[in-house]
Amino acid sequence: MTQPPPPPGWYPDPAGGGGSRWWDGQGRTEHLRQPAPAAPTGSPLYEQPVLLVYQKTKLIELTNEYAVLDGNGQQIGAVVQVGQSGLKKAVRFVSNLDQFLTHTLEVRDARGPVLVLTRPAKLMKSRVVVQRPDGAPVGEIVQANVFGKIRFDLVAGGQRVGAIQAENWRAWDFAITDAAGVEVARITKKWEGLARTLFTTADRYVVLVHFRLPEPLASMVVASALTVDTALKQDDRGFN
Repeated sequence: MTQPPPPPGWYPDPAGGGGSRWWDGQGRTEHLRQPAPAAPTGSPLYEQPVLLVYQKTKLIELTNEYAVLDGNGQQIGAVVQVGQSGLKKAVRFVSNLDQFLTHTLEVRDARGPVLVLTRPAKLMKSRVVVQRPDGAPVGEIVQANVFGKIRFDLVAGGQRVGAIQAENWRAWDFAITDAAGVEVARITKKWEGLARTLFTTADRYVVLVHFRLPEPLASMVVASALTVDTALKQDDRGFN
């Protein structure tokens, strides 16, 4: 008796390489999905249920630099803006055209860079490209709308794997969800843990991670949560 063909779905590519090829119910198609790059092993940034993020004070802010602490107040990482030319610094100093410039940020732990984020120059919508330090792609954070409650989609391999919903810009309340809409993390200033006095400005906030997340969602959550101010939230609407 002939067995019925398997249902449509992603199956291991018979050509090898570790990828998956789409089976449409009758045959294999040309659509190939590469395996997601592995998360950095042992990075404490991926293992903490609570991350405290605050911008280091500068007399004149020509670059962005953030310290990342665990729930006990120990610094475990940083977010540093890189590749700022003298011209870009001059533009930041004398104008408010910063949002129209390209920004590159490194998310680092004690061993070095973990993720590299590039926000190309924008006009209306923000887009952030997320990569590993070796240039391997992780995904993109894409602004989905301009009006109303802003949403950023987390996209990896051409598929939406999650989203950031700005529930209240002024109160710094952002829900991070997976592809099914389940909240997996939250960016907020409402936290009753360590140093409540820390959260007095928009540049100081807390990230609450509800679950241990798989890749690539884990990296996309870390990337979006640690750079929400510079890479995503910074625009000309006065909410900075």
